[in-house]
Amino acid sequence: MATITFSSPLMEKDLTVYAVAGETAHSVLKLAKKNKIPLPFECEDGECGSCVIKVTSLEDKPRMSQALTEKERHTLVAEGLITKQELKDAEVADMPPAYRLACQFIPRDEDILVRFSGEPGVGIS
Repeated sequence: MATITFSSPLMEKDLTVYAVAGETAHSVLKLAKKNKIPLPFECEDGECGSCVIKVTSLEDKPRMSQALTEKERHTLVAEGLITKQELKDAEVADMPPAYRLACQFIPRDEDILVRFSGEPGVGIS
């Protein structure tokens, strides 16, 4: 079981939800929609970049890696949200980048903080 804590300037307070780890039918975006979290989205297919999130581990261990989809790689690099070095680190050294697309990101068995700006395609620092 994974927990995902959503945080955004659009929300009065952070909200933590439970997720079934590795359940490919339930992306972070689908969990946000199910729990009425105002995470922006448009295409839901990894091409527009509107559902960009910043993922941080809430545990005292390194984040679990999850391969970026081809669409996610292209969109995150094109939007300047991850560098080519971060992309290489993700692919070669299994070091997950901080920025992901909520429509493509499947929760793993870890507790994470998901932050989003509330503006489509805009990362949060």
